[in-house]
Amino acid sequence: MANLTPIASEFATSEDAAPYDTWFRAKVERAMASDKPSIPHDQVMAMMQAIIDKHKPR
Repeated sequence: MANLTPIASEFATSEDAAPYDTWFRAKVERAMASDKPSIPHDQVMAMMQAIIDKHKPR
């Protein structure tokens, strides 16, 4: 059981981190194997900026 530092991980031990790591790796594998068309970076950034702007205090 390796203890992890808060700077390196949000989990206290490698055993705590293992289920998240398994889930995350599976999610990445599914995304990489997907036949869905990718979204261009500029379009994603514009979508995120719209969300940020929507939630900014006026």
